[in-house]
Amino acid sequence: MKTWGGRCGPALVVLLAMAMQSAPAVAADATETVRKSQSAFFEAGRDFQARVKMTLITREGQQRLRDLTMLRKNGEAGAQKYFMYFHSPADVAGMTFMVYKFPNRDDDRWLFIPAINLVNRIAARDSRSSFVGSDFTYEDISGRDLSADAHTLVTEDQIGGRKVYVVESTPRSPAEYARKLAWIDQTTFLPLKEEYYDVQDALYKVFTADEIKEVQGFPTAVKRTMVNVKTGHKTEVVFERVQYEVGLGDDLFSERYLRRPPERWIK
Repeated sequence: MKTWGGRCGPALVVLLAMAMQSAPAVAADATETVRKSQSAFFEAGRDFQARVKMTLITREGQQRLRDLTMLRKNGEAGAQKYFMYFHSPADVAGMTFMVYKFPNRDDDRWLFIPAINLVNRIAARDSRSSFVGSDFTYEDISGRDLSADAHTLVTEDQIGGRKVYVVESTPRSPAEYARKLAWIDQTTFLPLKEEYYDVQDALYKVFTADEIKEVQGFPTAVKRTMVNVKTGHKTEVVFERVQYEVGLGDDLFSERYLRRPPERWIK
C-alpha cells in the first residue's frame, strides 16, 4: 500500500472505511434475496393444492411418469406441512409422503408404502436422497433452511429479458452440493435457474423454471426441470389445477391420513 509519511492518505482512509461498512450490507442483501426467493417459491399463500405430473427421462429418451397431488400448508414462523399422494404408476399408486418443515432444525418426513402397509420415518440425512427416483431431492421438494448456507451476491444479469440477481450459496456443513448459483428474478423473486457444483467444483445438476404463470395473484413456476448433467437424466415437472387459499386443515397432516387420505383433497 502506498503511503505518505508512513500513514495512509485521507482519501484512502475514507475509501477503506466505506468498503468495510459496505461489505456486511452486501452479505445481508444476498441473504434477504434468498429469503424472498424461498418465500415466493415455497411459501406463496396460506396453503396450496396442485395436481403434479413428474416425467423422468433417461439420456436415451425413455420416459416414466409420476402422477401425484401436492398439498401444502404454512404455519407460524416459517413452519410448513406438506402432503403428497401418488396416483400412478402402479408401483407407487397409493403411496403418500408427508413433511413437517421447521426453521433452523431438521424436518420430519414420513413415507407410507401401501404394498407392505408400512409408514416409514425418513431420516434427516436422507433429505438429500432422490425423491421417488427423480432428479429432485427431498430437500428440493420442501425447501432448505436459509441459515444452512452462506449467501453472496455475485452480480446482476438477465435471463430471457428478465433482470435477475445471481447469488452463490455455500453450505455451512456437508450437503448435496459444494456450492450453488441461483438466478433470481428481481421482480417475482422466483428462481429462474440454479446450478449445482460438486466438491471438485464441477457442474452436475441444473434447475430451470420453464414456465411461470400468475395464479390468484401469485407468480407460480408451473413447469420446472432438473437435469443431471453427468448422467444425462432429467426430470420435468408440470403443475396443473393449481389453487391457493383452499382451506386445508391441520388434521389432514397426520399419520392417520397417510394410510387413508380424504378423497376431496387428492382427487
